[in-house]
Parts: sequence; C-alpha cells; structure tokens
Amino acid sequence: MAYAPVSASIATPVGTVHISGDDDVVHAIHITAATAEQAPTALPHAVAEAARQIAAYFTDPQLRFCLPLAPAATARGMALREAIAAIGPGATQSYGEVAAAIASSPRAVGQACARNPFPIVIPCHRVLAGGGRLGAYSAGGGIRTKSWLLHHEGMKGPLL
Repeated sequence: MAYAPVSASIATPVGTVHISGDDDVVHAIHITAATAEQAPTALPHAVAEAARQIAAYFTDPQLRFCLPLAPAATARGMALREAIAAIGPGATQSYGEVAAAIASSPRAVGQACARNPFPIVIPCHRVLAGGGRLGAYSAGGGIRTKSWLLHHEGMKGPLL
C-alpha cells in the first residue's frame, strides 16, 4: 500500500537533490542550487534506494540507474522518457537524433527534457542541441549544471 510521499535531500556537487516517493516508486527528483542535507530516519524503500544510487553516481559517473519511477502520464511520454534513458553515461545525442529514433519531433524531445521529473536518473543532460551545443537544462543551475554533469561523465573540452 502506498502512503503519502516522503522526501529526502542529499548534498551533491551540483546542489541539493530532493527525492520524493514512497515504498513503491520515486515520484520526483529536483535539483536546487542551495546545499542542505535532510533525511528522515525511516525512508521508504524507493526513496532510500534513489538517494543511495544518486550519491553513488557522484562517485561513479558510469553508474546505470535502476529505480522504480512513477510512470509517465501517457504512452508517448513514456516512449520519450525511455529514449532519453537509453543514452548511456559519457554519450550524447541531439534532440533530432533522439526524435528520429522514436519517430517523434525534436521539439517533443525538448519538451520532455524540460518537463523531466527525474533529472540525472533520466539523463536529459545528455541531450544536446544541433552542432553539439549544450542547449537548455531545466534542473539545478541550468546549463552550468548540465555542463558539470557532462564533464563528470567524461566529456572533454569546454561545454560552457
């Protein structure tokens, strides 16, 4: 039985990552610039596992997340989420490349990235604008956070 979502916060190099969920699924992840850490003593299983995996990612940028996430509202949203999640650590794809892989449009991919309720876990930071430009990033400190995450995963050269 799912109860009201519980939140946990962990300090990371890109700001505080806030995780909410229950025993069964993670409902949302948000990144804020402020650094603060807070965790209730008894976290629901999915929230505790998300906090553990996100903390591990900052030690091992090649980590592949395996978390029970709340489902997307639509089948199309789920297809977009899965296409973004398929981009592995250290790799990038353009909005157009992701769109072509699932017969969608670059704009739809951009909107899915902007509305991504699970930044870092669903790696919208790995989706770039045409020509390898960063494009936008709606989590944390925006493109500074996106650039940091890409460098953390091994991307070379100035991204910002």
